[in-house]
Amino acid sequence: MRYDVLIIGGGPVGNYLANLLARDFKVAVVEKKGSFGGKACTGIIGAENFERLGLPEEAILNKLRGAVFYSRIQSFEIERKSPQAYLVDRKILEKSLAERAVRRGADYYMSTTFLGFKNGRAVLQRFGERFEIEAGFYVGADGVSSTVAKAIRAQTKAEFLSGYEVEVVGEFKPDFVEVWVNKDINEEFFFWVAPVNESLARVGTFGGLEALYKFLKIRMLKPNAVVEFKAGSVGFGVRKPWIRGNVALIGDAALQIKPTTAGGIVFGMICAHALRSALLEGRPEEYEKLCKNIKRQISFGLRFRKVFRGLSQDDIEKIFEVLGSEEAREVIESQADFDDHVKTTKAILRRPKLLAKLLRISPSIVRYLV
Repeated sequence: MRYDVLIIGGGPVGNYLANLLARDFKVAVVEKKGSFGGKACTGIIGAENFERLGLPEEAILNKLRGAVFYSRIQSFEIERKSPQAYLVDRKILEKSLAERAVRRGADYYMSTTFLGFKNGRAVLQRFGERFEIEAGFYVGADGVSSTVAKAIRAQTKAEFLSGYEVEVVGEFKPDFVEVWVNKDINEEFFFWVAPVNESLARVGTFGGLEALYKFLKIRMLKPNAVVEFKAGSVGFGVRKPWIRGNVALIGDAALQIKPTTAGGIVFGMICAHALRSALLEGRPEEYEKLCKNIKRQISFGLRFRKVFRGLSQDDIEKIFEVLGSEEAREVIESQADFDDHVKTTKAILRRPKLLAKLLRISPSIVRYLV
Protein backbone atom coordinates (compact mmCIF):
# COMPACT_ATOMS: atom_id res chain seq x y z
CA MET A 1 0.00 0.00 0.00
CA ARG A 2 1.20 3.51 -0.78
CA TYR A 3 0.48 6.63 1.28
CA ASP A 4 0.94 10.31 0.67
CA VAL A 5 2.39 10.78 4.16
CA LEU A 6 3.75 8.23 6.62
CA ILE A 7 4.20 9.56 10.17
CA ILE A 8 6.61 7.60 12.32
CA GLY A 9 5.65 8.10 15.96
CA GLY A 10 2.19 8.24 17.51
CA GLY A 11 2.81 10.63 20.38
CA PRO A 12 0.83 13.85 20.84
CA VAL A 13 2.55 15.69 17.98
CA GLY A 14 2.51 12.77 15.54
CA ASN A 15 -1.19 12.14 16.19
CA TYR A 16 -1.98 15.84 15.98
CA LEU A 17 -0.21 16.06 12.61
CA ALA A 18 -2.12 13.00 11.36
CA ASN A 19 -5.35 14.69 12.37
CA LEU A 20 -4.35 17.84 10.44
CA LEU A 21 -3.31 16.00 7.28
CA ALA A 22 -5.90 13.22 7.03
CA ARG A 23 -8.54 15.31 5.25
CA ASP A 24 -6.21 16.28 2.41
CA PHE A 25 -3.77 13.35 2.19
CA LYS A 26 -3.74 9.59 2.50
CA VAL A 27 -2.01 9.24 5.86
CA ALA A 28 -0.66 6.44 8.02
CA VAL A 29 0.92 6.48 11.48
CA VAL A 30 3.47 3.96 12.74
CA GLU A 31 3.70 3.59 16.54
CA LYS A 32 6.07 1.12 18.21
CA LYS A 33 4.01 0.86 21.41
CA GLY A 34 0.83 -1.14 21.62
CA SER A 35 -1.04 1.64 23.42
CA PHE A 36 -0.85 5.39 23.92
CA GLY A 37 0.65 7.31 26.83
CA GLY A 38 3.07 5.82 29.29
CA LYS A 39 5.91 8.29 28.84
CA ALA A 40 7.14 10.69 31.49
CA CYS A 41 5.33 13.93 30.73
CA THR A 42 3.91 16.43 33.19
CA GLY A 43 1.50 17.59 30.52
CA ILE A 44 1.07 21.29 31.27
CA ILE A 45 -0.22 23.21 28.25
CA GLY A 46 -0.96 26.92 28.14
CA ALA A 47 -4.73 27.51 28.14
CA GLU A 48 -4.63 29.93 25.21
CA ASN A 49 -2.74 27.53 22.97
CA PHE A 50 -4.84 24.58 24.14
CA GLU A 51 -7.93 26.36 22.84
CA ARG A 52 -6.23 27.72 19.71
CA LEU A 53 -4.93 24.28 18.74
CA GLY A 54 -8.36 22.73 19.26
CA LEU A 55 -7.19 20.04 21.68
CA PRO A 56 -9.68 17.62 23.26
CA GLU A 57 -11.29 18.90 26.45
CA GLU A 58 -11.64 15.37 27.81
CA ALA A 59 -7.86 15.29 28.29
CA ILE A 60 -7.93 18.11 30.87
CA LEU A 61 -7.28 16.88 34.42
CA ASN A 62 -6.89 20.23 36.15
CA LYS A 63 -6.96 23.96 35.44
CA LEU A 64 -4.12 26.07 36.82
CA ARG A 65 -4.49 29.80 37.38
CA GLY A 66 -1.30 30.59 39.25
CA ALA A 67 2.17 29.61 40.38
CA VAL A 68 4.24 29.86 43.53
CA PHE A 69 8.00 30.22 43.02
CA TYR A 70 10.31 29.04 45.79
CA SER A 71 14.04 29.53 46.18
CA ARG A 72 16.05 28.20 49.10
CA ILE A 73 14.89 30.96 51.48
CA GLN A 74 12.05 32.93 49.89
CA SER A 75 9.00 32.75 47.64
CA PHE A 76 6.57 34.81 45.62
CA GLU A 77 3.22 34.13 44.00
CA ILE A 78 1.77 34.89 40.57
CA GLU A 79 -2.01 34.71 40.35
CA ARG A 80 -4.68 35.33 37.74
CA LYS A 81 -8.43 35.03 37.92
CA SER A 82 -8.81 32.70 34.95
CA PRO A 83 -6.89 29.47 34.20
CA GLN A 84 -3.58 30.07 32.45
CA ALA A 85 -2.65 26.45 31.85
CA TYR A 86 -4.19 23.00 31.84
CA LEU A 87 -2.75 19.80 33.26
CA VAL A 88 -3.60 17.02 30.82
CA ASP A 89 -3.73 13.26 30.79
CA ARG A 90 -1.25 12.35 28.05
CA LYS A 91 -2.82 8.96 27.33
CA ILE A 92 -6.26 10.50 26.79
CA LEU A 93 -4.72 13.32 24.73
CA GLU A 94 -2.85 10.95 22.42
CA LYS A 95 -5.72 8.49 22.06
CA SER A 96 -8.32 11.20 21.40
CA LEU A 97 -6.13 12.75 18.69
CA ALA A 98 -5.56 9.30 17.15
CA GLU A 99 -9.30 8.60 17.14
CA ARG A 100 -9.92 11.91 15.37
CA ALA A 101 -7.27 11.06 12.78
CA VAL A 102 -8.76 7.60 12.15
CA ARG A 103 -12.24 9.09 11.71
CA ARG A 104 -10.73 11.38 9.08
CA GLY A 105 -9.26 8.43 7.21
CA ALA A 106 -5.80 7.83 8.70
CA ASP A 107 -4.47 4.28 9.09
CA TYR A 108 -2.62 3.24 12.24
CA TYR A 109 0.07 0.57 12.57
CA MET A 110 0.41 -0.07 16.31
CA SER A 111 3.15 -2.24 17.87
CA THR A 112 5.18 -1.50 14.74
CA THR A 113 8.85 -0.48 14.79
CA PHE A 114 10.53 1.68 12.17
CA LEU A 115 13.89 0.15 11.21
CA GLY A 116 15.06 2.56 8.52
CA PHE A 117 14.67 3.46 4.86
CA LYS A 118 15.43 1.20 1.91
CA ASN A 119 15.02 2.21 -1.72
CA GLY A 120 12.70 5.06 -0.74
CA ARG A 121 10.49 2.87 1.43
CA ALA A 122 10.08 2.64 5.20
CA VAL A 123 11.21 -0.71 6.56
CA LEU A 124 8.98 -1.78 9.45
CA GLN A 125 8.67 -4.71 11.82
CA ARG A 126 5.53 -5.93 13.56
CA PHE A 127 5.19 -9.13 15.61
CA GLY A 128 8.53 -10.35 14.28
CA GLU A 129 7.60 -9.85 10.63
CA ARG A 130 9.34 -7.28 8.42
CA PHE A 131 7.50 -5.38 5.71
CA GLU A 132 7.81 -2.14 3.78
CA ILE A 133 5.54 0.84 3.20
CA GLU A 134 6.04 3.42 0.48
CA ALA A 135 4.99 7.04 0.89
CA GLY A 136 5.49 10.26 -0.98
CA PHE A 137 6.59 11.97 2.22
CA TYR A 138 7.83 10.73 5.60
CA VAL A 139 7.70 12.47 8.99
CA GLY A 140 9.78 11.52 12.00
CA ALA A 141 7.76 12.22 15.15
CA ASP A 142 9.60 9.53 17.11
CA GLY A 143 11.01 11.46 20.04
CA VAL A 144 14.36 12.74 21.27
CA SER A 145 16.24 9.56 20.28
CA SER A 146 14.67 9.67 16.82
CA THR A 147 15.53 6.77 14.53
CA VAL A 148 14.32 8.84 11.60
CA ALA A 149 16.76 11.63 12.50
CA LYS A 150 19.59 9.10 12.44
CA ALA A 151 18.36 7.69 9.13
CA ILE A 152 18.58 11.10 7.41
CA ARG A 153 21.91 11.84 9.15
CA ALA A 154 20.60 14.88 11.02
CA GLN A 155 23.28 16.61 13.07
CA THR A 156 22.66 17.20 16.76
CA LYS A 157 24.28 19.65 19.14
CA ALA A 158 22.42 19.42 22.41
CA GLU A 159 22.47 18.89 26.13
CA PHE A 160 20.64 15.72 27.11
CA LEU A 161 19.22 15.25 30.60
CA SER A 162 17.43 12.39 32.32
CA GLY A 163 14.09 13.33 33.80
CA TYR A 164 12.19 11.77 36.69
CA GLU A 165 8.62 12.33 37.78
CA VAL A 166 6.39 10.79 40.41
CA GLU A 167 2.73 11.07 41.25
CA VAL A 168 2.52 11.43 44.99
CA VAL A 169 -0.26 11.73 47.53
CA GLY A 170 -0.15 14.80 49.77
CA GLU A 171 -1.78 18.18 50.35
CA PHE A 172 -1.69 20.72 47.51
CA LYS A 173 -3.29 23.96 46.44
CA PRO A 174 -5.17 22.51 43.47
CA ASP A 175 -5.03 25.45 41.04
CA PHE A 176 -1.42 26.53 41.67
CA VAL A 177 1.71 24.93 40.29
CA GLU A 178 4.88 25.13 42.38
CA VAL A 179 8.34 25.90 40.96
CA TRP A 180 11.33 25.34 43.25
CA VAL A 181 14.81 26.58 42.31
CA ASN A 182 17.52 25.33 44.65
CA LYS A 183 20.96 24.63 43.20
CA ASP A 184 22.11 23.25 46.52
CA ILE A 185 19.95 20.22 45.70
CA ASN A 186 20.01 20.21 41.91
CA GLU A 187 22.31 22.36 39.76
CA GLU A 188 20.78 21.12 36.52
CA PHE A 189 17.14 22.19 36.70
CA PHE A 190 14.25 23.34 38.85
CA PHE A 191 11.70 21.12 40.61
CA TRP A 192 8.01 21.27 39.82
CA VAL A 193 4.87 20.30 41.71
CA ALA A 194 1.86 20.14 39.39
CA PRO A 195 -1.35 19.27 41.25
CA VAL A 196 -3.81 16.86 39.69
CA ASN A 197 -6.17 17.74 42.55
CA GLU A 198 -5.90 18.77 46.20
CA SER A 199 -4.45 15.40 47.24
CA LEU A 200 -2.38 14.23 44.25
CA ALA A 201 0.41 15.93 42.30
CA ARG A 202 3.05 15.26 39.68
CA VAL A 203 6.47 16.09 41.11
CA GLY A 204 9.63 15.99 39.06
CA THR A 205 12.92 17.39 37.83
CA PHE A 206 15.72 16.81 35.35
CA GLY A 207 19.12 15.71 36.53
CA GLY A 208 19.64 13.06 39.19
CA LEU A 209 17.09 10.76 40.77
CA GLU A 210 18.69 11.34 44.16
CA ALA A 211 17.90 15.05 43.88
CA LEU A 212 14.21 14.29 43.36
CA TYR A 213 14.01 12.20 46.53
CA LYS A 214 15.84 14.89 48.51
CA PHE A 215 13.27 17.37 47.27
CA LEU A 216 10.36 15.14 48.31
CA LYS A 217 11.68 15.29 51.87
CA ILE A 218 12.11 19.09 51.75
CA ARG A 219 8.57 19.43 50.40
CA MET A 220 7.45 17.11 53.23
CA LEU A 221 6.15 14.49 50.82
CA LYS A 222 6.62 10.85 51.75
CA PRO A 223 8.52 8.60 49.32
CA ASN A 224 6.19 5.76 50.32
CA ALA A 225 3.23 7.94 49.25
CA VAL A 226 4.40 7.75 45.62
CA VAL A 227 1.80 5.91 43.51
CA GLU A 228 3.48 6.23 40.10
CA PHE A 229 7.04 6.66 38.85
CA LYS A 230 8.18 7.58 35.34
CA ALA A 231 11.52 8.40 33.74
CA GLY A 232 12.54 9.83 30.40
CA SER A 233 15.00 12.12 28.70
CA VAL A 234 15.01 15.54 27.08
CA GLY A 235 17.32 17.35 24.70
CA PHE A 236 18.02 21.08 24.79
CA GLY A 237 19.75 22.22 21.64
CA VAL A 238 19.69 22.08 17.87
CA ARG A 239 19.07 19.20 15.50
CA LYS A 240 19.31 20.02 11.82
CA PRO A 241 18.06 19.89 9.23
CA TRP A 242 14.39 19.55 10.06
CA ILE A 243 13.78 18.45 6.50
CA ARG A 244 15.92 16.57 4.02
CA GLY A 245 14.41 15.58 0.70
CA ASN A 246 11.03 13.98 1.36
CA VAL A 247 11.65 13.39 5.08
CA ALA A 248 10.87 15.88 7.87
CA LEU A 249 11.37 15.85 11.62
CA ILE A 250 8.84 17.28 14.05
CA GLY A 251 8.26 17.63 17.79
CA ASP A 252 10.88 16.13 20.09
CA ALA A 253 12.49 14.41 17.09
CA ALA A 254 13.44 17.89 15.84
CA LEU A 255 14.23 19.07 19.40
CA GLN A 256 11.32 21.52 19.19
CA ILE A 257 11.51 21.71 22.98
CA LYS A 258 11.52 24.70 25.35
CA PRO A 259 14.93 24.79 27.08
CA THR A 260 13.29 26.89 29.80
CA THR A 261 10.72 24.31 30.92
CA ALA A 262 11.36 21.19 28.79
CA GLY A 263 7.83 21.39 27.35
CA GLY A 264 7.53 20.28 23.74
CA ILE A 265 3.89 19.58 22.94
CA VAL A 266 2.87 23.11 21.92
CA PHE A 267 6.01 23.88 19.88
CA GLY A 268 5.61 20.60 18.00
CA MET A 269 1.93 21.19 17.27
CA ILE A 270 2.55 24.72 16.02
CA CYS A 271 5.19 23.29 13.67
CA ALA A 272 2.66 20.64 12.59
CA HIS A 273 0.54 23.47 11.17
CA ALA A 274 3.61 24.84 9.40
CA LEU A 275 4.38 21.44 7.87
CA ARG A 276 0.76 21.02 6.73
CA SER A 277 0.87 24.41 5.00
CA ALA A 278 4.13 23.56 3.27
CA LEU A 279 2.79 20.22 2.05
CA LEU A 280 -0.51 21.69 0.84
CA GLU A 281 1.42 24.29 -1.15
CA GLY A 282 3.63 21.59 -2.62
CA ARG A 283 6.69 23.29 -1.13
CA PRO A 284 7.84 21.11 1.78
CA GLU A 285 11.23 22.83 1.72
CA GLU A 286 9.49 25.89 3.22
CA TYR A 287 8.71 23.98 6.44
CA GLU A 288 11.62 25.28 8.50
CA LYS A 289 11.08 28.84 7.37
CA LEU A 290 7.44 28.64 8.46
CA CYS A 291 8.64 27.56 11.93
CA LYS A 292 10.84 30.64 12.36
CA ASN A 293 9.05 31.85 15.50
CA ILE A 294 9.55 28.46 17.18
CA LYS A 295 13.24 28.57 16.22
CA ARG A 296 13.41 32.02 17.80
CA GLN A 297 11.84 30.73 21.01
CA ILE A 298 14.26 27.79 21.15
CA SER A 299 17.25 30.07 20.53
CA PHE A 300 16.10 32.33 23.36
CA GLY A 301 15.57 29.34 25.63
CA LEU A 302 19.10 28.11 25.00
CA ARG A 303 20.48 31.52 25.96
CA PHE A 304 18.28 31.49 29.07
CA ARG A 305 19.60 28.05 29.93
CA LYS A 306 23.18 29.30 29.58
CA VAL A 307 22.43 32.15 31.99
CA PHE A 308 20.80 29.76 34.47
CA ARG A 309 23.76 27.39 34.39
CA GLY A 310 26.10 30.29 35.22
CA LEU A 311 24.15 31.57 38.22
CA SER A 312 24.96 30.67 41.79
CA GLN A 313 22.24 30.08 44.36
CA ASP A 314 23.09 33.47 45.87
CA ASP A 315 22.45 35.04 42.45
CA ILE A 316 19.12 33.24 42.26
CA GLU A 317 18.14 34.60 45.69
CA LYS A 318 18.82 38.14 44.45
CA ILE A 319 16.79 37.50 41.28
CA PHE A 320 13.92 36.24 43.42
CA GLU A 321 14.00 39.50 45.35
CA VAL A 322 13.59 41.40 42.06
CA LEU A 323 10.92 39.15 40.56
CA GLY A 324 9.03 39.03 43.83
CA SER A 325 8.73 42.81 43.93
CA GLU A 326 5.33 44.39 43.39
CA GLU A 327 6.39 45.94 40.07
CA ALA A 328 7.72 42.67 38.65
CA ARG A 329 4.69 40.66 39.74
CA GLU A 330 2.40 43.26 38.15
CA VAL A 331 4.28 42.92 34.85
CA ILE A 332 4.20 39.12 34.95
CA GLU A 333 0.53 38.90 35.91
CA SER A 334 -0.56 41.38 33.24
CA GLN A 335 1.79 40.59 30.34
CA ALA A 336 3.36 37.16 30.74
CA ASP A 337 2.58 34.50 28.15
CA PHE A 338 2.74 30.88 29.30
CA ASP A 339 4.28 29.63 26.06
CA ASP A 340 6.04 32.78 24.79
CA HIS A 341 9.00 33.28 27.10
CA VAL A 342 10.58 35.87 24.81
CA LYS A 343 7.56 38.12 25.29
CA THR A 344 7.54 37.58 29.06
CA THR A 345 11.25 38.33 29.49
CA LYS A 346 11.16 41.44 27.32
CA ALA A 347 8.18 42.78 29.27
CA ILE A 348 10.27 42.59 32.45
CA LEU A 349 13.46 44.00 30.91
CA ARG A 350 11.57 46.99 29.48
CA ARG A 351 11.06 48.27 33.03
CA PRO A 352 14.12 50.48 33.81
CA LYS A 353 14.15 49.78 37.55
CA LEU A 354 13.88 46.04 37.12
CA LEU A 355 16.49 46.05 34.36
CA ALA A 356 18.95 48.02 36.50
CA LYS A 357 18.54 45.63 39.44
CA LEU A 358 19.05 42.56 37.24
CA LEU A 359 22.13 44.13 35.65
CA ARG A 360 23.68 44.59 39.06
CA ILE A 361 23.17 40.90 39.80
CA SER A 362 24.52 39.61 36.48
CA PRO A 363 25.25 41.65 33.33
CA SER A 364 25.08 38.41 31.33
CA ILE A 365 21.31 38.31 31.91
CA VAL A 366 20.84 41.21 29.54
CA ARG A 367 23.72 40.33 27.22
CA TYR A 368 22.31 36.90 26.49
CA LEU A 369 18.57 37.52 26.70
CA VAL A 370 17.98 40.82 24.89
